[in-house]
Amino acid sequence: KQKKRHMGDTNHFCPVSLKEHFVLRPGLHEHAAKYKEKIYYFSTSEYRDKFLKSPEEYVAHNQPIQAPPLRVYLLGTRGAGKTTCARQIADKLGIFHIQFEDYLQELILPKTKKKIWPHFGEEQEEDDNKIPILSEELEVSSTEKSKQEEELTDKEKAIKANLMDDKELPPEVLDNIVLDWWKKEPFWSTGFILDGFPRTVDEAKYLSERGLYPDVAVYIQVEESDILDRLFPPRLKKWKDKKHKKIEYKKKLK
Repeated sequence: KQKKRHMGDTNHFCPVSLKEHFVLRPGLHEHAAKYKEKIYYFSTSEYRDKFLKSPEEYVAHNQPIQAPPLRVYLLGTRGAGKTTCARQIADKLGIFHIQFEDYLQELILPKTKKKIWPHFGEEQEEDDNKIPILSEELEVSSTEKSKQEEELTDKEKAIKANLMDDKELPPEVLDNIVLDWWKKEPFWSTGFILDGFPRTVDEAKYLSERGLYPDVAVYIQVEESDILDRLFPPRLKKWKDKKHKKIEYKKKLK
């Protein structure tokens, strides 16, 4: 309904965000400016003022402005098939696949020596099958365990609490994890598909406040019955096998 507008080199994306953070952040109509008969949109008024002070830094000259690599958020409930889809997409597009929970596990694995599971996870039952040890050995093992806990940094403790009790990761911990995917190689020039993050409204707000915008956000919606049909049979079999081993072990002890 309006006359055709002559957009700037970055179209409706903010040229300052692209130049300084290598992110395609949509600009807003209220933060627009005209330069050399072209209209540029900016994500904030501060970025608009920054552009107007030295516009030549943010416009194309001899070559077109380079666009950032593809960054995808893949969301969905547990068991929806996110990881399977993410692996296929990453392989097809030649980008990195980051499974968020697995990434957290890798960060603390050198200290914990084993994967951390939620308190309600069935893996916790495996401890019942261990052979009883002498009280002296039990005291030694508990002391060693407490020493191991002391060795965890505040960041590692927060990660462990997130994996075990689903506690929110504080922003300062997320800064040490998430920012690298936008600001460091090889993710900087290759791109990635992030599987399983953000998971909460607070995590989404964190990404927005840091200006970490994806190019695509995909939510996989699956019927609960489909998830049950996919996950319940193998988990039931695993549970039965563990119960059977536990009964056999108790018979041996008796």
